[in-house]
Amino acid sequence: MTCGHCTAAIETAIKGAGGTASADLSSKTVTVGGLGTARAAELIRDAGYTPQPLD
Repeated sequence: MTCGHCTAAIETAIKGAGGTASADLSSKTVTVGGLGTARAAELIRDAGYTPQPLD
């Protein structure tokens, strides 16, 4: 994520699928709730971004 549009696109994709999302541009992280990891990653990819799970 490099801008506010990126964070909005990801949050919109997650929320549109019934989950919750909070994207933080400064740390380049997204906190997702209500969806499984695989589904969240799929939605992020569909929005045009490459998800990287945190260990």
